[in-house]
Amino acid sequence: MITAAADGSSLGNPGPTGWGWYVDDERWAAGGQRQGTNNIGELSAVLDLLRQSEGVDELLILCDSQYVIKAITQWMPGWKRKGWRKADGKPVLNRELLEELDRLMEARRRAGGVVRFEWVKGHAGHPLNEAADRLANGAAVAYQQGRVPDAGPGFGGVTGAGSSAAASAATGAGAAEAASAATGAGAAGAASARATTGEADLFDGLDFPLDEPVEAEVVRLERSLLTDAVRADAASVAALLHPEWEEIGASGRRWSRDELLAEVAPLPAPVELELLAAHEVSPEALLIVWRSVGDEPALRSSLWVREGGRWRQRFHQGTPER
Repeated sequence: MITAAADGSSLGNPGPTGWGWYVDDERWAAGGQRQGTNNIGELSAVLDLLRQSEGVDELLILCDSQYVIKAITQWMPGWKRKGWRKADGKPVLNRELLEELDRLMEARRRAGGVVRFEWVKGHAGHPLNEAADRLANGAAVAYQQGRVPDAGPGFGGVTGAGSSAAASAATGAGAAEAASAATGAGAAGAASARATTGEADLFDGLDFPLDEPVEAEVVRLERSLLTDAVRADAASVAALLHPEWEEIGASGRRWSRDELLAEVAPLPAPVELELLAAHEVSPEALLIVWRSVGDEPALRSSLWVREGGRWRQRFHQGTPER
């Protein structure tokens, strides 16, 4: 049996989108697109994994998205019976990706193969999930910066044809879902995403990541601010900071947005984010409390606000941990 983790990331949701899957250091892949959503990234990761692992007798896919798992294993038959429409009669988003996933799953079954899905909690230290998350987030950052991410070795050196197909399918789906989000559907989905459990008849056809509450996206963005890829480019940092951003650093210095952008650079040593708490100040504001783990540990708090469907950091404070 082969076990792989698949994950997606969208900076802004919608925004630059990446996906990644990971088995081990010799078998992994990543990709994405300039504009998409978390769901597109998550589905694209599984799609590419299925394509590249063709011939594997038994595959276990670890996902931190219940939307992906339920879409593939529970909701698909009902959507197909209704002509790819949800219970409310509206078209299912990401249909191109879902139809291709359905075809690949059926082909695997006909060949006698077994594909199972298992939910894992995101950002909880699971090594495979963390690796896939880093790949997906790194790919999203690459597209944000106008670069093409490293596609990876694939599944044991298999050609990257699956990556191209997944990206091609995602492009059409991305335009549809991004347009829907821009007209308000995305905001409604994000508010509903705070519910993480439920029967299929309650959540049937909803196009948001059921297991990814608002704090998951904010934590993902906060982590990106610690990466060399983002900190090496002031424009990438600026895209994540509110125009009125300010910080009281762990040194006691008060920083303005312009001051930070003039001096921002990769951190001298790697820093990990350990989430301690998340507090919903309002539907459009989230306060996260976290510990920076590295050479100089500190307790930190970050206030993120959402405007126009886009999360940006408004305020940050750090206190050295004694």
